Amino acid sequence: MGLSLMVSRQGITADDKKRFKSIVLKRSWFLLAIGLALYSWWPGDILHFYGGYMHIAAFLMFVPQRYYLVAAIAAIAIYHALLFFIPVETAWDFATFKYADFWTLKGFLRNTLYNGWNSIFPWIAYFMLGMWLGKLNWQNNTVKKYIFVAGAILLLLFEGLRAIATANMLDIKTTQYIMSEYFPPYLPFMAITTGFALMVISACMYIGYKFPTCKLIIALTKTGQMTLTHYVVHITLGMVVFAVLFRNTYTGYLPIEEPVPPIYILGFATGFFILSVAFSVIWKMYFKNGPLEILMRKISG
Repeated sequence: MGLSLMVSRQGITADDKKRFKSIVLKRSWFLLAIGLALYSWWPGDILHFYGGYMHIAAFLMFVPQRYYLVAAIAAIAIYHALLFFIPVETAWDFATFKYADFWTLKGFLRNTLYNGWNSIFPWIAYFMLGMWLGKLNWQNNTVKKYIFVAGAILLLLFEGLRAIATANMLDIKTTQYIMSEYFPPYLPFMAITTGFALMVISACMYIGYKFPTCKLIIALTKTGQMTLTHYVVHITLGMVVFAVLFRNTYTGYLPIEEPVPPIYILGFATGFFILSVAFSVIWKMYFKNGPLEILMRKISG
């Protein structure tokens, strides 16, 4: 949504469009570079994928709004078509979650485009949906209501389909397809998460417009504006602190040691989030953007 909001002002000239495109392309390369640098530390990195999304989006920023939905649907369709040609588990060792040939050209392209954790197909569909949402008039309460209702319908429709699947009313392969979660990201998963996202986004928009001076909302807004910094900190410093606290050895892969109980993970995540919010509020007293956001802007212009 942020990308659409950035270029949605009136009176944008041809030179402005070239400048915005250049900025977004440079930011996409920055995210790609940071993500690849982090990959050896955290194989679940999303930044290099996000760089891919932004690179493609740079060429679509000024197309008519409806084409974002077309692109989102196309991304999901392309992913499902690829399933017929390349086994989705190719190069994966699911015992350790290691990807065998990531650092080869063939493996990198396969992982980035098709069967990585957040591969361009189909995950760019969320990015395209966000660009479509960014073009809407969120000051209009009717828009918020329609988006919320649309999300609820989508969520309930596919959750109903899952209910049928869990009742053993379908064959095994169909049931596995419908019940699949994060990986592989089949259509039912994409639809359910999209529906939930639409509900959350519209609800947040309503709350934000309703209580614009609420200190908590302002604090969360500042935290959101430093997402890049918080992401990198939580998978570097956060992981190290977590490993030390629970006497584990961080490897980036499934641990050999006994897993940490979920309640401790939740407690650590909650504490880390609270510290992130506090840091954001203090930092934004002195700087407009977060540390890594400042660096990215210096590089991209």
